[in-house]
Amino acid sequence: MTSASYRLHRRTALRLAAGMAVASPLVMPIGRTPHAQTLDKLSIQTDWHAQAEHGGYFQAIATGLYRKAGIECDLREGGPNLNISQQLVAGRVDMTMSASFGAFALVRENAPFFTIAALFQKDLQVLIGHPDTGFDSFEKLKGRPILVGAGGRVTYWPYLRKKYGLSDDQLKPYNYSLAPFLADKNAIQQGFLSSEPYPIAQALGRPPSVLLIADSGYTPYQNTIAISRKLATEKKDLVQRFVDATLEGWAQYMKGGPAIEAANAMIKKANPEQTDDRIAYAIKVMNERGIVMSGDALKDGIGAMSGERWQSFYDAMVAVGVLPPGLDVNRAYTLEFVNKGIGKA
Repeated sequence: MTSASYRLHRRTALRLAAGMAVASPLVMPIGRTPHAQTLDKLSIQTDWHAQAEHGGYFQAIATGLYRKAGIECDLREGGPNLNISQQLVAGRVDMTMSASFGAFALVRENAPFFTIAALFQKDLQVLIGHPDTGFDSFEKLKGRPILVGAGGRVTYWPYLRKKYGLSDDQLKPYNYSLAPFLADKNAIQQGFLSSEPYPIAQALGRPPSVLLIADSGYTPYQNTIAISRKLATEKKDLVQRFVDATLEGWAQYMKGGPAIEAANAMIKKANPEQTDDRIAYAIKVMNERGIVMSGDALKDGIGAMSGERWQSFYDAMVAVGVLPPGLDVNRAYTLEFVNKGIGKA
């Protein structure tokens, strides 16, 4: 097993973002009026360029939820050359978007950080096949060429390989181009539910077959919030106000409609590639597949987590050699700030 197995990886390691860069504000800090209250400042680093997958944060800014909670939120944009974990560890940002693997990497390094909320109950990663080729279950992966990047090979692939009796001989390089997949009707390609299926459908003239890897039993939390233990301990009230406003922002954003137009305008301004149709597609499929609202979130609210799920995912990854045995799972997270019913069905 190599150190790559533990690397903080976002959207995660699939794009293998590496190196160091200084983060710049994605959204200008909320302004103040002469009679406004003094706002507490908090910064959060996203994992990629602005997109619907960050929509709840934009909604909380656009509708004044953070301001109402007494917070000036500095939302910062991620990108391919930014190592967001280094931004957190170096103290350049108060919080970052992360994932279960990121939390375990921090535990392994004995770093004083942990996860305080999980906005996505399901990982967005998918496997995509051509329509009308019989690809409708994970059992149908056998014998097909599968285009998987370096990150996927040390995260979900070992799990799928063991569970479905697959072979490393099936793996083919994935360079983030759709061309090899489009040229081979038998090929399977990795992707993200809210991204690659959309242009593939446009290229093929009909929707591709899409399997959400989370539906195979692969259960990491995604779009989590990572924070230092020091900040979470010393400023509990501030952190709770931030979490509550963020969860309410996600509850509003996932409902769609005119109420999220201002948030979407902010996303499109920050990232012009995010057109109205792409944003609408992302929200649609995230709702259909229960990315935000499923599992524990249905009863405990958006952002919900459980110790049982953290432990079971860790055990599953140890069993396939992705994570090392002996880590203290309880150090990866805290339930103090979630499971309060915000936005539950």
